[in-house]
Amino acid sequence: MGLMDSVLNGLGDQAAGGLGDLLQSQGGVAGLAERFGGAGMAETVQSWIGTGANLNITPEQISQVLGSGPVADFAARLGISPEQASETLAGLLPEAIDRLTPGGQLPGSEGGGGLVDLIGSLRRR
Repeated sequence: MGLMDSVLNGLGDQAAGGLGDLLQSQGGVAGLAERFGGAGMAETVQSWIGTGANLNITPEQISQVLGSGPVADFAARLGISPEQASETLAGLLPEAIDRLTPGGQLPGSEGGGGLVDLIGSLRRR
């Protein structure tokens, strides 16, 4: 069982909604990729989008790129601390973005719906 699956089993719909909201607030996958690229982490986010291995990201990098507001919102949604939220996102975002870009290309402007659908399908396994 991967990290995404174990977190989803523990947090359920709150995680799905929280990730969907976070993705929407960042402008979808493309907006999130742009934020990471602007923070000097283009290679990292491209590894998630591409078909090769995903590069890791630290909780500190998550906080740096997303800022305290979105991380705090995600934390509040899940009832965890912002530090725990950054750790959770550092584990989940690479896999989530990878699964949302199976062909190695950015999707159209799907907003957060694609992520919510993805998480829902993972929970039904």
